[in-house]
Order: sequence, then C-alpha cells, then structure tokens
Amino acid sequence: MKAIETTATIDKNGQLTLDRSLGVIKPQRVRLIILISEDDEADPDETPTEIAIEGIHQGLREALAGQIIPLSEM
Repeated sequence: MKAIETTATIDKNGQLTLDRSLGVIKPQRVRLIILISEDDEADPDETPTEIAIEGIHQGLREALAGQIIPLSEM
C-alpha cells in the first residue's frame, strides 16, 4: 500500500476536490483518511502548498544560477 499526502477542498455539496493531481495512472478504489481542522480558521502559520512549492522552485533556480549567500554570512 502506498501513502500520498495532498490537500483538497470540500464544497457546499460535500464533494471533495483535490488541489493537484495524484499522478495515479489507472482507475482504482482508494482508502482515505481526512483530517479536518476543528476551528473555522485556517492555521495562519501554515503556508499553502502551492506557495511553498513555488518557493522551493525559486530557491533551486537561484542556486543553479549561482545566486547564493555563504552560510557564514547568514
């Protein structure tokens, strides 16, 4: 069994919409564990996945372009 973690939205009809494709090629049944925040507000300290991924991509582009800061200067 393989585990995949992602985020999704539950709409007003109770339907679940994934924020990104899972990359699964063949149709199949799956088991889900859904974690729902008990408070009405999102965690202000949690960066949305899309923003976090873009930040990682940006950092990689900068590193590959030689735009780095030595650790001793940080």
